[in-house]
Amino acid sequence: MSVKPHTTQWHQFFQRWANTGLSLQGQIRQMLVSVILDEQHPVEAPIPSSREMATQLGVARNTVVIAYQQLVDEGYLVSRERKGYFINTNILAGRVERTAPPRQSPLVPPEWSRRFRFRPTEQRNIQKRADWQRFPYPFLYGQFDSALFPIADWRECCMKTLSVLEINEWAQDMIFRDDASLVEQIRTRVLPRRGVWASNDEIIITVGAQQALYLLADLLVSSDTPVGLESPGYPDARNIFSSRTQRIVNLPIDAGGLQVSDALYACDYIYATPSHQCPTTVTMPIERRHALLEMAEKADFILIEDDYESENRLHGDPLPTLKSLDRSDRVIYVGSLSKSIAPGLRLGYVVGPAELITELRGIRRLNLRHPTVYMQRAFALFLSLGHHDALLRRLSAAYRQRAQRLLDALSAHLPEVQATPVSGGASCWVRGPDWLDAAELARAAAELGVLIEPGSVFFNQDTPPTNYFRLGFSSIDDEQVAPGIALLGQALRALTPREKD
Repeated sequence: MSVKPHTTQWHQFFQRWANTGLSLQGQIRQMLVSVILDEQHPVEAPIPSSREMATQLGVARNTVVIAYQQLVDEGYLVSRERKGYFINTNILAGRVERTAPPRQSPLVPPEWSRRFRFRPTEQRNIQKRADWQRFPYPFLYGQFDSALFPIADWRECCMKTLSVLEINEWAQDMIFRDDASLVEQIRTRVLPRRGVWASNDEIIITVGAQQALYLLADLLVSSDTPVGLESPGYPDARNIFSSRTQRIVNLPIDAGGLQVSDALYACDYIYATPSHQCPTTVTMPIERRHALLEMAEKADFILIEDDYESENRLHGDPLPTLKSLDRSDRVIYVGSLSKSIAPGLRLGYVVGPAELITELRGIRRLNLRHPTVYMQRAFALFLSLGHHDALLRRLSAAYRQRAQRLLDALSAHLPEVQATPVSGGASCWVRGPDWLDAAELARAAAELGVLIEPGSVFFNQDTPPTNYFRLGFSSIDDEQVAPGIALLGQALRALTPREKD
């Protein structure tokens, strides 16, 4: 049976919402909604008066009055003259009563392990700590620096997208469609920066580039389809395609990225990252790009070009994408909008022949219908007002400085390692001494406040090398780079060298 909360209980309830970022009025509202819907207060007993609640919580009475009135307007509370505020019993109508489960059940639960087609949790994935922001030296790739986030510009776009006219557009079920304004901005503002020209029916919006790869695998890859992947390469691409086919072809890379060799003839599809190879960040030269396209035509395979972070080139002029050089629709182009601003926004896109895009829309509809249109519309406005281009310029300057500080710090504090020169992107690929286990180094460094990414996950081998690691610099302030690398050097030298098997 419910018991009426006393003074200390109301204060405890209120403390649950103290760090939600809402106003005091919002916190009181959250507290009362939780108490009501969780049935933590008897419906026959009044809740404290606004004066009493204000005293118990240590807030202004008017703050409580406004919160109470909002809950009355929305049917959570009813006001009874001279008696006070009570829970509206109608708000709890239609809820199934809680019943205790039987002590023993004669039914046998299903054996789930034999029903799984495969186990995604057993795939080797990039691991990132949820509490990374509490570490002073987070050398992580794919996270953001809150100091560089354009708060005012993004808030402006979100607020304008909440106007009545805008809501009438984005609140509807789009089914197959995307927000037309975002497709137009990608077609006219984003793609031309990379030399790519497309019509509206050749573009589809996705929940990040990762979903784009999943949709392509779902549509194009069967159990015996040979798919070529760079090695080392992007682990999520490997895991996505290997969940569909057993025929993964490991393709070697060198200082120019993916090697154009006879191994490519065995593939129906090849996933490549020519602008900044993942994880080494090396750039494929123009001559090799032409050779790759010629081989694709000759051998009749399709190229899936992941052009992640292509806008962030630190030195020299950007090279044309494979898609911009393609004359026979053999390149499927995958890009990300949110990686540069905030990865949590999850917006990407695919550019390809209209026939392919039409079928991708069909697959996407079965998957999640479409990405959130509100987010699409807000990002379209962000692009149209020039905020995105301005942000890219700021990020490029910041990353150029951080990359140089990182390389200088590695040279000064970690002469034992070999760093791949950073041509662009927001990370540095590092080879440690042959005896090194980068996973051990990561654990030791974390104890000193330094986060790094062990590199073995990028290799598609039964026994991958353990002496590589990746240092991201998108989420660390440039003043923290050198001290962090100094501590990493300290952690490395504290490890005991051992013979490799």
